[in-house]
Amino acid sequence: MPQATKMPAYYLPHGGGPCFFMDWNPSDTWDGMKAFLESIAPQLPEKPKAILVVTAHWLAPAFTVSSGENPALIYDYYGFPPHTYQLRYDAPGDPALAAEIVRRLRAAGLEANEDPQYGFDHGVFIPLKVMFPEADIPVVAMSVRHDLDPAMHIKAGRALESLRDEGVLIVGSGMSFHNMRAYGDPRFTPISEAFDAWLAESIVAPANEREARLAAWEQAPNARLCHPPRAEEHLVPLFVAAGAAGEGAGSRVYAQRVMQTAISGFRFD
Repeated sequence: MPQATKMPAYYLPHGGGPCFFMDWNPSDTWDGMKAFLESIAPQLPEKPKAILVVTAHWLAPAFTVSSGENPALIYDYYGFPPHTYQLRYDAPGDPALAAEIVRRLRAAGLEANEDPQYGFDHGVFIPLKVMFPEADIPVVAMSVRHDLDPAMHIKAGRALESLRDEGVLIVGSGMSFHNMRAYGDPRFTPISEAFDAWLAESIVAPANEREARLAAWEQAPNARLCHPPRAEEHLVPLFVAAGAAGEGAGSRVYAQRVMQTAISGFRFD
């Protein structure tokens, strides 16, 4: 078997529901984000051997990974046009990779489980359908923990870092701003921009400083206005991706104002 090329890790915005596959008003609301997602595959060193997606839309008491061979789609969005419930993304699962993820998490002292029934929620299949439309790369989904503990999610990422050396693309799927009541409100433009600037500054810091800042993210400017209490599940996948960076460098690779709020995406090499 040829040696795999090391993959980066990403923290990606996955948009609003099935936003990339429907009409929106204004019509170009999600065009920039979609273009960013489309740009990722061409920038990878090679085609990933598998993809691990840490999804904001799956919360479990312990880290849990999808281990089915042919995961079904979970249409966990509501009130959208009928055709968006007929979208398909028939990528295979990877039971062996799921088992290895659980093994590595447990070896790091973290409780972890497999779930052969859980499929791909929209935090998984919507961005992947844009990024890798052929759906020919095995995919494993991973939950975040109910406690949303930043340090434990960074630790989980650290435990999985070496998967990148084996050709596995690690993706944290969420939104860097996720206050549902604030989207479209111009009063939140400066609020979100201050938090976004703090995030960008934290991600490019050396690994130890980066992890310390993320572990204390609630101290960031406007943190709880951008991610209200017990609603930070869309930020938490960033912590796993940052942990999976190890000592590698982080960079902001996407930044845009969407629905009056600052949204960013990050890459770790």
